[in-house]
Amino acid sequence: DAVPTLVFDEIDAGIGGRVGAQVGAKLRQVAGSHQVFAITHLPQIASRADHHLLVLKGETSGMTRTALEELDGDERVRELARMLGGDPESETSLDHARELLRAG
Repeated sequence: DAVPTLVFDEIDAGIGGRVGAQVGAKLRQVAGSHQVFAITHLPQIASRADHHLLVLKGETSGMTRTALEELDGDERVRELARMLGGDPESETSLDHARELLRAG
């Protein structure tokens, strides 16, 4: 294929968890032959990625700043738990996040 990199910006708009898991699986399949960047708010999609980047936005001296932080290990589990809508420190949310990573 002539397009080596694909960018999907909020491909999850208007879909829920079950369909999100299917979209995540399809993106993972596409990533077998392309570099894929997916901007998502669904943990079912984010958990399928090989790399997880968190976008941080803030303001310093009246200027908006954006930064990226690569998450792995426990940081990634906590972020997925937060994305799930639960308390990112509760064992229930953390267990759910770990299960998403195992399923991915």
